[in-house]
Amino acid sequence: MLQAGLTETQAFAAINIIKDYAKQKFPIFAGAIDKLFDKYSPKEEEDFLG
Repeated sequence: MLQAGLTETQAFAAINIIKDYAKQKFPIFAGAIDKLFDKYSPKEEEDFLG
């Protein structure tokens, strides 16, 4: 995240904006877009403790 000068929170917000825009432009692909962007969503704390 440091390369772009964004905090982690800002980066996740930017990704969500892009995801929402893509879903708005291509609503038929909303489910596929959600799956594609799932890997960029913040992980739960328990995922790290695994």
